[in-house]
Amino acid sequence: MSPESTGQNEHYLTVYRRGFRTWRGNRPFWAGLFTILGGLPIAYFPYANMHLGNMTIAMSTTAGAGSLIIGVLLVTLGLTMWFHHIVRVFAGVAAILLALISIPVANIGGFIVGFVFSLLGGALSIAWVPGDAKGGVPDTGNAAYEHRSSEADDARAPEHGQEFQGTAAVPPQPMRFDGAVEADGGRHRAG
Repeated sequence: MSPESTGQNEHYLTVYRRGFRTWRGNRPFWAGLFTILGGLPIAYFPYANMHLGNMTIAMSTTAGAGSLIIGVLLVTLGLTMWFHHIVRVFAGVAAILLALISIPVANIGGFIVGFVFSLLGGALSIAWVPGDAKGGVPDTGNAAYEHRSSEADDARAPEHGQEFQGTAAVPPQPMRFDGAVEADGGRHRAG
Protein backbone atom coordinates (compact mmCIF):
# COMPACT_ATOMS: atom_id res chain seq x y z
CA MET A 1 0.00 0.00 0.00
CA SER A 2 1.19 3.47 -0.76
CA PRO A 3 1.39 6.20 1.88
CA GLU A 4 -1.05 8.37 -0.14
CA SER A 5 -4.02 6.03 0.24
CA THR A 6 -5.22 6.92 3.73
CA GLY A 7 -8.90 6.18 3.04
CA GLN A 8 -8.60 2.45 3.65
CA ASN A 9 -6.97 2.82 7.05
CA GLU A 10 -9.59 5.13 8.61
CA HIS A 11 -11.55 4.10 11.64
CA TYR A 12 -15.17 3.16 10.97
CA LEU A 13 -16.44 5.90 13.30
CA THR A 14 -14.62 8.50 11.22
CA VAL A 15 -16.24 7.15 8.07
CA TYR A 16 -19.71 7.24 9.67
CA ARG A 17 -19.11 10.76 11.02
CA ARG A 18 -18.12 12.04 7.58
CA GLY A 19 -21.11 10.33 6.01
CA PHE A 20 -23.42 11.88 8.61
CA ARG A 21 -21.85 15.30 8.04
CA THR A 22 -22.48 14.99 4.29
CA TRP A 23 -26.05 13.84 4.88
CA ARG A 24 -26.65 16.67 7.36
CA GLY A 25 -25.25 19.28 4.99
CA ASN A 26 -27.64 18.37 2.16
CA ARG A 27 -30.85 19.05 4.07
CA PRO A 28 -32.29 21.41 6.73
CA PHE A 29 -31.03 19.25 9.59
CA TRP A 30 -31.26 21.79 12.41
CA ALA A 31 -34.71 22.90 11.29
CA GLY A 32 -35.96 19.32 11.47
CA LEU A 33 -34.28 18.72 14.82
CA PHE A 34 -35.80 21.84 16.41
CA THR A 35 -39.23 21.00 14.99
CA ILE A 36 -39.06 17.47 16.39
CA LEU A 37 -37.85 18.78 19.77
CA GLY A 38 -40.74 21.25 19.74
CA GLY A 39 -43.34 18.60 18.96
CA LEU A 40 -42.32 16.27 21.79
CA PRO A 41 -43.22 18.51 24.77
CA ILE A 42 -46.41 19.67 23.08
CA ALA A 43 -47.55 16.06 22.75
CA TYR A 44 -46.20 14.87 26.13
CA PHE A 45 -47.23 17.48 28.71
CA PRO A 46 -51.04 17.07 28.48
CA TYR A 47 -50.63 13.39 29.38
CA ALA A 48 -47.90 13.77 32.02
CA ASN A 49 -48.39 13.38 35.76
CA MET A 50 -46.11 15.06 38.28
CA HIS A 51 -45.65 13.54 41.71
CA LEU A 52 -44.98 15.90 44.60
CA GLY A 53 -44.62 13.64 47.61
CA ASN A 54 -47.92 11.79 47.99
CA MET A 55 -49.76 14.23 45.76
CA THR A 56 -50.16 13.61 42.02
CA ILE A 57 -50.72 16.59 39.74
CA ALA A 58 -52.34 15.67 36.43
CA MET A 59 -51.82 18.24 33.71
CA SER A 60 -54.34 16.68 31.36
CA THR A 61 -56.62 19.18 29.70
CA THR A 62 -59.77 18.97 27.65
CA ALA A 63 -57.69 19.51 24.52
CA GLY A 64 -55.39 16.53 25.12
CA ALA A 65 -56.21 14.93 21.79
CA GLY A 66 -55.62 18.22 19.98
CA SER A 67 -52.22 18.67 21.54
CA LEU A 68 -51.33 15.06 20.73
CA ILE A 69 -52.25 15.66 17.08
CA ILE A 70 -50.25 18.89 16.97
CA GLY A 71 -47.21 17.20 18.54
CA VAL A 72 -47.34 14.22 16.19
CA LEU A 73 -47.73 16.51 13.19
CA LEU A 74 -44.72 18.58 14.28
CA VAL A 75 -42.59 15.45 14.66
CA THR A 76 -43.77 14.30 11.23
CA LEU A 77 -42.93 17.69 9.70
CA GLY A 78 -39.46 17.53 11.28
CA LEU A 79 -38.86 14.12 9.75
CA THR A 80 -40.20 15.45 6.43
CA MET A 81 -37.62 18.24 6.56
CA TRP A 82 -34.92 15.61 6.94
CA PHE A 83 -35.97 13.00 4.44
CA HIS A 84 -37.96 14.97 1.85
CA HIS A 85 -36.33 18.39 1.89
CA ILE A 86 -37.95 19.46 -1.39
CA VAL A 87 -41.07 20.46 0.57
CA ARG A 88 -39.09 22.36 3.21
CA VAL A 89 -40.99 25.64 2.69
CA PHE A 90 -44.38 23.97 3.13
CA ALA A 91 -43.12 22.07 6.17
CA GLY A 92 -41.72 25.27 7.66
CA VAL A 93 -44.93 27.22 7.20
CA ALA A 94 -46.98 24.33 8.59
CA ALA A 95 -44.64 24.05 11.59
CA ILE A 96 -45.00 27.76 12.33
CA LEU A 97 -48.79 27.58 12.07
CA LEU A 98 -48.97 24.51 14.30
CA ALA A 99 -46.67 26.19 16.82
CA LEU A 100 -48.98 29.18 16.93
CA ILE A 101 -52.05 26.97 17.28
CA SER A 102 -50.38 25.07 20.13
CA ILE A 103 -50.44 28.16 22.37
CA PRO A 104 -54.18 28.02 23.15
CA VAL A 105 -54.59 24.27 22.58
CA ALA A 106 -51.63 22.56 24.26
CA ASN A 107 -50.76 24.11 27.65
CA ILE A 108 -49.33 27.35 26.32
CA GLY A 109 -47.47 25.55 23.57
CA GLY A 110 -45.86 22.90 25.73
CA PHE A 111 -45.00 25.47 28.43
CA ILE A 112 -43.42 27.78 25.83
CA VAL A 113 -40.58 25.29 25.22
CA GLY A 114 -42.36 23.40 22.43
CA PHE A 115 -43.67 26.61 20.94
CA VAL A 116 -40.24 28.24 20.73
CA PHE A 117 -38.52 25.15 19.31
CA SER A 118 -41.24 24.60 16.71
CA LEU A 119 -41.25 28.26 15.70
CA LEU A 120 -37.47 28.27 15.37
CA GLY A 121 -37.49 25.01 13.38
CA GLY A 122 -40.14 26.32 10.99
CA ALA A 123 -38.26 29.56 10.44
CA LEU A 124 -34.99 27.71 9.82
CA SER A 125 -36.74 25.43 7.35
CA ILE A 126 -38.12 28.35 5.35
CA ALA A 127 -34.74 30.10 5.35
CA TRP A 128 -32.66 27.05 4.37
CA VAL A 129 -31.49 26.77 0.76
CA PRO A 130 -29.30 24.07 -0.78
CA GLY A 131 -25.65 24.99 -1.11
CA ASP A 132 -23.90 25.49 -4.42
CA ALA A 133 -21.61 22.81 -5.80
CA LYS A 134 -17.99 23.39 -4.85
CA GLY A 135 -16.73 22.69 -8.37
CA GLY A 136 -17.44 26.25 -9.52
CA VAL A 137 -15.37 28.53 -11.74
CA PRO A 138 -11.78 28.74 -10.52
CA ASP A 139 -10.45 32.19 -9.71
CA THR A 140 -7.01 31.87 -11.28
CA GLY A 141 -6.63 35.31 -12.83
CA ASN A 142 -5.37 33.67 -16.05
CA ALA A 143 -5.71 35.92 -19.09
CA ALA A 144 -6.36 32.97 -21.43
CA TYR A 145 -9.25 31.84 -19.24
CA GLU A 146 -10.74 35.37 -19.20
CA HIS A 147 -10.41 35.62 -22.98
CA ARG A 148 -12.10 32.24 -23.42
CA SER A 149 -14.97 33.16 -21.07
CA SER A 150 -15.55 36.51 -22.78
CA GLU A 151 -15.82 34.74 -26.14
CA ALA A 152 -18.32 32.31 -24.65
CA ASP A 153 -20.37 35.20 -23.25
CA ASP A 154 -20.41 36.86 -26.68
CA ALA A 155 -21.63 33.62 -28.27
CA ARG A 156 -24.43 33.19 -25.72
CA ALA A 157 -25.86 36.71 -25.56
CA PRO A 158 -26.10 38.57 -28.87
CA GLU A 159 -26.04 42.33 -28.76
CA HIS A 160 -28.90 44.54 -29.89
CA GLY A 161 -29.29 44.35 -33.66
CA GLN A 162 -27.73 40.89 -34.01
CA GLU A 163 -29.83 37.91 -34.96
CA PHE A 164 -29.55 34.34 -33.80
CA GLN A 165 -28.05 32.05 -36.40
CA GLY A 166 -30.37 29.32 -37.63
CA THR A 167 -33.55 30.52 -35.92
CA ALA A 168 -36.65 32.14 -37.30
CA ALA A 169 -36.92 35.55 -35.66
CA VAL A 170 -39.86 37.89 -35.90
CA PRO A 171 -38.69 41.25 -37.26
CA PRO A 172 -39.31 44.12 -34.85
CA GLN A 173 -42.41 46.16 -35.68
CA PRO A 174 -42.44 49.93 -35.28
CA MET A 175 -44.69 51.11 -32.45
CA ARG A 176 -47.66 53.21 -33.53
CA PHE A 177 -48.92 55.96 -31.28
CA ASP A 178 -52.05 58.05 -31.55
CA GLY A 179 -51.03 61.64 -32.30
CA ALA A 180 -54.01 63.14 -30.44
CA VAL A 181 -52.95 61.58 -27.19
CA GLU A 182 -49.45 62.99 -27.34
CA ALA A 183 -50.65 66.42 -28.41
CA ASP A 184 -52.44 66.93 -25.10
CA GLY A 185 -49.50 65.87 -22.96
CA GLY A 186 -50.74 62.29 -22.58
CA ARG A 187 -53.97 63.21 -20.76
CA HIS A 188 -57.28 61.83 -21.90
CA ARG A 189 -60.51 63.79 -21.77
CA ALA A 190 -63.91 62.30 -21.27
CA GLY A 191 -66.13 63.43 -24.12
